[in-house]
Amino acid sequence: MDEGESESLHRVEIPPSKPWSKSLQSSLKETFFPDDPFRQLKNKPISRKIVLGLQYFIPILEWGPRYSFEFLRADLLAGITIVSLAVPQGINYASLANIPPVIGLYSSLVPPIVYAMLGSSKDVAVGPVAVGSLLIASMLGKEVSPTENPKLYVDLVFTAIFFAGVFEAALGFLRLYNSDAHGSPF
Repeated sequence: MDEGESESLHRVEIPPSKPWSKSLQSSLKETFFPDDPFRQLKNKPISRKIVLGLQYFIPILEWGPRYSFEFLRADLLAGITIVSLAVPQGINYASLANIPPVIGLYSSLVPPIVYAMLGSSKDVAVGPVAVGSLLIASMLGKEVSPTENPKLYVDLVFTAIFFAGVFEAALGFLRLYNSDAHGSPF
């Protein structure tokens, strides 16, 4: 290395050490809120903070007022396409999980409607997946026969899915899980 090159290099200093509590606080903040959603709330009146907070957790409140008729036409076409795929898919996934087909229809049609209002991505497909259906059938089929005791079996399916949803929602709220990247267990 020439002398001229060494003058252009900068020495990088090691940052000063922080107290343990500050380091822990910084690590927790980065883990739970990497995008710092509350940054936009600083120096705002309380009414604006409430509105921004609601818009953060319920995105339809942010984009809903700007929704136009052109978007409605495109969304209706997309909805018809989704329904044409979701109906047979829901029935088949329900048969994989050994539950009545009508439950499969609800599980295929309701999540996209709910996600349209509460979700943060316009390009994500939500609904049941084959692996989740097979997992539910194999897990619960060992304990209860879906043909001998169908009511108990369906109740157990609902219970298992309820707790999976609560767990997934808690992870999402704590920013430990990106629900946009995964499908519903069923």
